[in-house]
Amino acid sequence: MTPTTIPTDWHLRTRRLELPRPGDAGARPLVMGIVNVTPDSFSDGGRHDDVEAAVAHGLALVADGADILDVGGESTRPFSEPVTAEEEWRRVGEVVRRLAREAGVPVSIDTSKAVVAARALEAGAEIVNDVTGLEGDPDMLRVARDAAAGVCAMHMQGTPQTMQVAPRYDDVVAEIHDYLRRRRDALVAAGIPLARICLDPGIGFGKTHAHNLALVAAAGRFLDLGAPILVGHSRKGFIGKAIERALGRPATVAERDAGTAAIACRLADAGIQIVRVHAVGMVRAALAMR
Repeated sequence: MTPTTIPTDWHLRTRRLELPRPGDAGARPLVMGIVNVTPDSFSDGGRHDDVEAAVAHGLALVADGADILDVGGESTRPFSEPVTAEEEWRRVGEVVRRLAREAGVPVSIDTSKAVVAARALEAGAEIVNDVTGLEGDPDMLRVARDAAAGVCAMHMQGTPQTMQVAPRYDDVVAEIHDYLRRRRDALVAAGIPLARICLDPGIGFGKTHAHNLALVAAAGRFLDLGAPILVGHSRKGFIGKAIERALGRPATVAERDAGTAAIACRLADAGIQIVRVHAVGMVRAALAMR
């Protein structure tokens, strides 16, 4: 299959999200706010690792302008260790239920485990956001298909435990474009309609500083895949490195957020439909000033 049109909406489990239309005055990407319910995420681990704190954080992100909330209970930072499905669900279950009921925006479950995805969808989640491209768990395709969920399939070279050891590509943009095309076709062949599929080039997941910059610069090339493109660049190490080179010292979290907002504007100019970020208010403000 060779899609030639850029989608104007993304079909989720019970609703549709309208996407920015290229060329429309004032068009901006949808902003996915990150709700980490983990003790060890790379930039905010432990800050929202109980139900009340996580729900309050999610609602604050919505107040700041989040269009989607992405709830995760397992860190995928480089060299992180996996947790059991039961522990992951213990962390996120009530958070998903509460936010699905209270937030007023779609909730995404950030997981590569089919049992966690299934429980989250039953609890009200609309999207499965899987860093393994729905390949890590053989039951994930069935769970997503049977629930008619929106799905986001990401590219990752290796696993969180190995991805940053020595990532290598001959042509990082072309190879990831090819992977996402093949993954899109596999999802459709498995019974997930193209209208429910979103694709993510996986910045920071098995990529060097140079690879990440190349993906940002060429982000618009992924739009011909016929699915919404999501980019999750927030607070990643390549932003910190660029700021450190400019300032001669390590970047603060606030400075990484400023860099995240700057890249979000660049992605918006390239036509990217969704950005996944921590500092939703700062990104929305930056996008408003484009």
